[in-house]
Amino acid sequence: MNELAWGTNNDLNDNQFYNRVEDIEFISNLLKSSRYGTSPSILLTGLRGVGKSALMKKIQKNFRDENYLIVYIDLSASNAYQTDEFSRESIIELIYDQIINECRESGITTVDKKIEKYIKTHDVALKEIVNIKGYPVPFLWTKRNYKKLANFVMELPQYLYDEYDENINGIFLFFDEFQIIKELGDDLTDFLWYMRSFIQKQNNVSYVFSGSMSVKDSLIEEIAGSNGAFGGRILTIEIKPFSYETTKNYLNDNAEYLKFTKDGFDQFYNCTKGIPFYINIFGNLLPRNVDLDSASVKENFIKFLPVLAMHFSNSWFRLSLQEQKILTTLLDESLNRSGIAKKLRVTSGAIGRSLNRLQDNGLIEMEDNNYCIPNFVFKAWLKNEYETKGVYPYKSI
Repeated sequence: MNELAWGTNNDLNDNQFYNRVEDIEFISNLLKSSRYGTSPSILLTGLRGVGKSALMKKIQKNFRDENYLIVYIDLSASNAYQTDEFSRESIIELIYDQIINECRESGITTVDKKIEKYIKTHDVALKEIVNIKGYPVPFLWTKRNYKKLANFVMELPQYLYDEYDENINGIFLFFDEFQIIKELGDDLTDFLWYMRSFIQKQNNVSYVFSGSMSVKDSLIEEIAGSNGAFGGRILTIEIKPFSYETTKNYLNDNAEYLKFTKDGFDQFYNCTKGIPFYINIFGNLLPRNVDLDSASVKENFIKFLPVLAMHFSNSWFRLSLQEQKILTTLLDESLNRSGIAKKLRVTSGAIGRSLNRLQDNGLIEMEDNNYCIPNFVFKAWLKNEYETKGVYPYKSI
């Protein structure tokens, strides 16, 4: 009997991965063109939890046996990000490390590239000559040169293809959790344009960018908008939630132990909106081999809201009080900046920084010139906290 994957698992086996046949075929055909010197750049968009990372992992597995070098770069796995030292240089270092690791696993010799990297990315000068037992010994002075380092790493994928073109058909760089790049702040736009300056000159290297960002995320405009770094030069593909029928078939194939009544399944789909992350987590939490009608599904949804909204609740308790209060004002209606400020009894200028931070974290987005909370589970969790406790959880105990 098949089992549902947990929503946090992106590296799915063949039994756990479901549907997406058309998406896989379309993206794979685009990537295959890299062997003919027409490499696309692709931006995957879609709601948080819709399965973008799992899709990239699946495509990566499919290409492994077809002589493509595939480099998977998870920005969230960067030590610099985990230690709040995220920077342009840390991104470049991560890209280099992942390229070298993938080359090693694929049997491609890269020792010469490591030596070349050291020489190309350091300023080397003669520090002094010391006389040791009558022999003059030169001591070299070295200093890391970021510009040299970055240029070397960004050029490396095409260099590798040119050197090993008899063994590999093309090179793919998959960037996951790419929304983290927003933490570059004022450096973001310059860095995106810097990346583009190299990417557009590479004929056999394809880039795929994905992360936890909705189709209205401000980063998408920075990347693919008409004035964005890759505007007109990147293919934007939206990964959509499962349909009602696809969700039903998925559960029939993988979770026969969930015994929904007709109205029970309708309620389940309404609770999950067809988003695989929530389908898998909620499906795993529901009781097995018992009749699940609308009332019991709704009851269990409320019961397990803390688990379903765990990512958002963790983010909530890292927010400032003003940021939290902005969110609570948007629970029942979308508001423009002036409307939010009026509700909070502050000036419009006093909330600008908080609004930007909430947008960068994906907790709010713009819709018809108003701010709103895009995630239905996050909204449900906050509302339930107030209904059960009489107060919003502004402070963590």
